[in-house]
Amino acid sequence: MSLPEPLIRLIEELQHLPGIGPKSAQRLAFHILKNPREQAERLADALRGVKDQVTYCSVCSNITDTDPCPFCRDDSRDHHLICVVEEPQNVSAIEKTREFKGVYHVLMGALSPLQGVGPDDLKIKSLLARITNGAGEVILATNPTVEGEATAIYLARLLKPLGVKVTRIAMGVPVGSDLEYADEMTMHKALEGRREV
Repeated sequence: MSLPEPLIRLIEELQHLPGIGPKSAQRLAFHILKNPREQAERLADALRGVKDQVTYCSVCSNITDTDPCPFCRDDSRDHHLICVVEEPQNVSAIEKTREFKGVYHVLMGALSPLQGVGPDDLKIKSLLARITNGAGEVILATNPTVEGEATAIYLARLLKPLGVKVTRIAMGVPVGSDLEYADEMTMHKALEGRREV
């Protein structure tokens, strides 16, 4: 069965989304086709709205629809405490805890020489500029991956000579899981990050 050209184009475009293969793209395309036109128009408007109205904060590189972002504008937050994360979605994960009262800095990735991502490809220069303007502590909250660890080590070596306190988030066994299911690296990080009780 030959599909109409507009449907083929939609399937091809949907396949460019992360985690969407040919079968999922086809299923989504047929779902869009089957539903009322208004629903497809709302989806198209939402896509346009994101591209037209959402940008990156000129201070911290987080996503925002106002510049600077609400975190950077908020005088009640501790602007001397900067939490460094890899991607904007990491900010949401930290905010869910309702514990962090500082500000953020989004690197827009992690060091990955194999993928051609070096220090100049990340938002490190703007982080350094913020540090020289009076940061007291920088919390490195990069992911517990090889790339995240390499990025944290690189940043720590870069920031410590500037006289700023550099800390790393603790990692280890998640709450509610059994020790028997933890891998070696998780157990290593859990023991390394232990604290007195």
